[in-house]
Amino acid sequence: MTAKQHIPEINIGLVGHVDHGKTTLVKALSGHWTDTHSEEIKRGITIRLGYANATIYLCSKCKKLCVSDKCPYCKGNAKAKRTVSFVDAPGHESLMATMLAGATIMDGALLLIASNEKCPQPQTREHLMALEIIGIKNIVIVQNKVDIVSKEQAIKNYGEIKDFIKGTTYENAKIVPVSAQQLTNIDCLLEAIEECIPSVKRDDTKEPLLYIARSFDINRPGTPIPNLHGGILGGALKQGVLKVGQEIEIKPGIKEDKKGKDVWNPVKTKIVSIKTGELAINKATPGGSVAIETELDPYFVKSDNLSGNLVGLVGKLPSVWERIKLDVKLLDRVVGAKDDLLVDQIKLNEILMLNVNSATTVGVVSNLSKSKVECVLKIPICAELDSRVTISRKIGSRWRLIGYGILSN
Repeated sequence: MTAKQHIPEINIGLVGHVDHGKTTLVKALSGHWTDTHSEEIKRGITIRLGYANATIYLCSKCKKLCVSDKCPYCKGNAKAKRTVSFVDAPGHESLMATMLAGATIMDGALLLIASNEKCPQPQTREHLMALEIIGIKNIVIVQNKVDIVSKEQAIKNYGEIKDFIKGTTYENAKIVPVSAQQLTNIDCLLEAIEECIPSVKRDDTKEPLLYIARSFDINRPGTPIPNLHGGILGGALKQGVLKVGQEIEIKPGIKEDKKGKDVWNPVKTKIVSIKTGELAINKATPGGSVAIETELDPYFVKSDNLSGNLVGLVGKLPSVWERIKLDVKLLDRVVGAKDDLLVDQIKLNEILMLNVNSATTVGVVSNLSKSKVECVLKIPICAELDSRVTISRKIGSRWRLIGYGILSN
C-alpha cells in the first residue's frame, strides 16, 4: 500500500438531527471516535466538527466493499479503491452555525435519519435545506437504527423519508438502511458512496486556498520548551498546493484590542509539517481534510480561535471585508422551526448570522434595496466575490436559516 493511496480525495459530511447516529457511523466507517472534546464526552453530543479518514477497499474474492484490507465477510484480501475524509457535523439546533461552517468544506454528504423517530425532525429539514443552499449536489440518505425497530416501522419510516425529499434536489437520492451500532449493511452504504459521491476534479495550478475549520494546540501541560509544537490549523484545501517549508498568510488574522476597538491583523508563518489523518505528507493537494503545523505560538490557535480564516501564499489571498453587499434570495418558510413560519423581509438594523466559507460572523443591516442587503460585520471575513453566504435570523432563542446571498461589489 503506497502513501498516495491513503491521501483522501474528497470530504464527505455527516449531517442530520441530533442523536441520529452520525458519530457512531463515522466510527463504523473509519474506526475513529470523533467526539474527543471533554464537553462532547460529558453531554454525549458532537459540539465541534470532527474528522476521520477511511480507505474503501474492494475484496478480490467476494467483491464486496469494506474498510479493511482483510475482508470481514469472506476473509479474503482486499485492494484499496480510494480514501475519503468524513466530516462529522453537530446536529443540535443550537450548533447550526458550526454545521453551516462545516458544510462549506464538504464535497458530498450522508444525511442520517433515525428510523425510530418520525421523519423529518427539525434539524433533518434544516440540514437538508442547508445542503441545497450551499450547493452540495451528491448525497446518500442513511436510514439508521434499523436494528431497534420492527420491519413494519422501518418500512413506514422509509415512506416518510421518500415523502420528505419529494420535490427537493435530492428526490432521487439513494436511501440505505443500516445499523451503525451493529455494523449492518455497511457494505451497501459503501457501494452507494462510491456510486453517488464521486471524487471531484481539482485545480492544483491555482493559488492555494485553504479553509480553516479547526485550530488547536496539541502540546500537553508541562511539555519542555524544546519539544513544543507550533499551532495546528485543520481544514480543507479548496485549490492549489501547499508544501512543508512554505511561508503562508492567514486572513483576516488575529484579533487585537487597539484603543478599545477590535482589529484583525493578517499573520505570516511557515508550514512545519502536514498530516492527513495519521499520515505525514510533504505537500497537501486539494481533496480531503488536512492538519498543518505552523510556527505560530499555540496561544493564538487554541479553542478554534482561527477557525473561519483562509490560508494561502503571502499576498495571494482574497480581500478582507468589514462591510459586505449581498444579492439576497430568501426562502418562503423558516427552516428548522417547529411552527410553520413565513420568512419576513430583512429589516434595516436587523442582526443576522452569516456563514461564508468556514467562517461564521454577525452582520448588522446598514442598507437595503430591492434585492440587495448591505451589512456591517462584527467579525470581518476573507472571501472571494461571488461567494455564497447563508443567512440566519434569530427567532426566539435560536438562529434559523432564512436564505442566502451572493457576495457582490
